[in-house]
Amino acid sequence: MQPTATVLVYSDDSTTREQVRLATGRRPAPDVPVVEFVECATPEAVVRELDKGGIDVCVLDGEAVPMGGMGVCRQIKDEVFHCPPVLLLIARPQDAWLATWSRADAAVTSPVEPVEFAQALAGLLRGPAALSA
Repeated sequence: MQPTATVLVYSDDSTTREQVRLATGRRPAPDVPVVEFVECATPEAVVRELDKGGIDVCVLDGEAVPMGGMGVCRQIKDEVFHCPPVLLLIARPQDAWLATWSRADAAVTSPVEPVEFAQALAGLLRGPAALSA
C-alpha cells in the first residue's frame, strides 16, 4: 500500500481551499506521498481534527474569518501536543514577520501560486515527523 499524507486546510473561503487542492494535485512533488485533504471552515473544526490525530501538515489561511490562520497557528502550536508543521497563507510578503510570530513553519502569499505553494508543502511533507502510512 502506498503511503499517504493528510493535509488539513483551514479557510472560511471555499475558493481558497480549492486553490490549495488544485495547487497540490495528487502530490506536490514526486518524492512525497499522495495527499488526502481534510477541509475546515472554522477554528473549532481545526482543533477537533487535530485532536483526532493523523494530520501531517496544516495549511492555514491568514485572512480567514472569524479567526485568521495566524491566530489559529499560534493557538495550536501552544495547545496541540506534537503539532504538525504549518504552512500559512499570507496576504502580502511583508506579513512574513507575522507568520514568524505565529510560529508557522513556512509561509506563502495568497492567492496561491501553484509552483511556490507545492514546493513549500513538499518541503514540510519531507520532514521526519510529517509522514504517516
